[in-house]
Amino acid sequence: MITASGLRWTFTLVFALTTVYGIQRAVRPGAAPPDRVDHALHAAMGLSMIAMVWPWGMDVPVLPQAVVFAAGAVWFVGSVPFRAEGAFRPGRLLGTLFHVVMMAGMAWMVAVMDSDGMSAGHNGGAGGHDMAGMAMSGGSGLSAMSLVGTGRKLAAGVLALVLLAFALRWLARAFDAARVVPAGSPGPAADVRADALGPACHAAMALGMAVMFALLL
Repeated sequence: MITASGLRWTFTLVFALTTVYGIQRAVRPGAAPPDRVDHALHAAMGLSMIAMVWPWGMDVPVLPQAVVFAAGAVWFVGSVPFRAEGAFRPGRLLGTLFHVVMMAGMAWMVAVMDSDGMSAGHNGGAGGHDMAGMAMSGGSGLSAMSLVGTGRKLAAGVLALVLLAFALRWLARAFDAARVVPAGSPGPAADVRADALGPACHAAMALGMAVMFALLL
């Protein structure tokens, strides 16, 4: 849970935008079934991340979230052969790896937050909100909880760095897609800028998750 109100609302806005984008893409006419599943999973991730930054999110059942995101990681791995268009391309595998890391990271995050791997934040017990395996506090820090144990902290740190790298990669792709089409080029510039929305949402989600993992250290 995020205790700084400004950061909390910033996260809420970012994840709300990615959620809306995921829902819009999942229900759009003509979408292929695998694409609908992909975007539905990302929309569910956005909703879960919004819940994590608010106190009421601690009351959301953990098991359904962990199951959905673990299944999502399996889905992205298992559906690779059905997405192939022509010869194998390393870029396709890298894109799939991003989704797998996101889903698996979410499953791990919600699971560890419900385990005994969390400790109270600043001013432990002041205005606290407890749930099984996790102590919450109303302290003045950015986060009201932190991980306990070297292994968990190391895992969160690695995930934060990996997701940051993915965020930068997607952000670069978004900027490339958003470039204004040179004069005389076929196709409207608006179509090119629209193509940047997907990578931009992926970048925002990855960056938001990276910061969340970093706050747990």
